[in-house]
Amino acid sequence: MADQADVESALAAIVANALYPNGTGAASVIGAECRVYRGFPTARALDADLSSGVLNVSVSSGSEALKNVTRYPRQWQVAKPVAQLLSVAVSGQSATFSGTCALGQLAGVIVNDTPFPYAVQASDSLATVASNLAALIRAGGWIVNYAASTVSVPNAERFVARVVTGVGAMQEIRRQVQDFKISIWCPDPAIRDAALPVIDLAMAELNFIPLADGSYGRIRFVGEMTEDSNADAYLYRRDLIYSVEYPTTLTQMTPAMLFGSVAATVDTVLLEKFIS
Repeated sequence: MADQADVESALAAIVANALYPNGTGAASVIGAECRVYRGFPTARALDADLSSGVLNVSVSSGSEALKNVTRYPRQWQVAKPVAQLLSVAVSGQSATFSGTCALGQLAGVIVNDTPFPYAVQASDSLATVASNLAALIRAGGWIVNYAASTVSVPNAERFVARVVTGVGAMQEIRRQVQDFKISIWCPDPAIRDAALPVIDLAMAELNFIPLADGSYGRIRFVGEMTEDSNADAYLYRRDLIYSVEYPTTLTQMTPAMLFGSVAATVDTVLLEKFIS
């Protein structure tokens, strides 16, 4: 099932792909180093980055509570099969991705007992799939080595990587809409002016964003805010605000399970609960 964290992760991946279309192992399209993450930055870390010319982009939920907009009947919907175009090879604590990226595919890594799933975006390449997974694993507290389309976690005792296609059947049990804020924290106006159109265009092209459980969220631009604080000489900030409508779902078990647990009910119907 998708929740706020899954939407934030999907938005962060879209921003990272726009700024680093060849993955974080290559230079960004604006020339400056960029950090993209969920949540707000800490003051000390942000000050250090801005003084070094590093742009920060944070993705967070808005201040208003989400709204329940459930309106569809609870019915199982069979998804159209997605061709398996992406693959991954594991060697020790390293995973190397190959093939072609396409919507409806999920890539994921288990480090010890913790799963890190990633919903492949339309803008993804092999390098961005690897770099986005590396960012998720690093946020989980692990040391990660990343190069080209390979991700390594040298300290992992158990390391598993998988790629699967979209789920076979899904039932929507609730629907909600929530605002999300993409905040661009810049050391000078020139970097902000270079980064904003890159991010804005990447978001403007989208009507729907894929989520880690195989569902989609509908995205709509709400507005933007600019803040130049006189108290912070190196802080030039702009916020892009988007509304995302996304479902809470149950998923019927198919061979597309990435990482999850399986349980049988008394009528022998098997359901899968994705870990996301």
